[in-house]
Amino acid sequence: MNEHTYKVLGGAGALNIAFGVISIVAGIAAGVLLIISGAKILGSRKNVII
Repeated sequence: MNEHTYKVLGGAGALNIAFGVISIVAGIAAGVLLIISGAKILGSRKNVII
């Protein structure tokens, strides 16, 4: 019984680590894309006449 619990906890821990890494990568990618799009908007505001 103890071995089964150990395996279940190990699998849950591995899954949590995997989701954590995926979350970090997705957050970094989203941040980079937002910075790039913001820079493009700031660069193109010279062409806008209001």
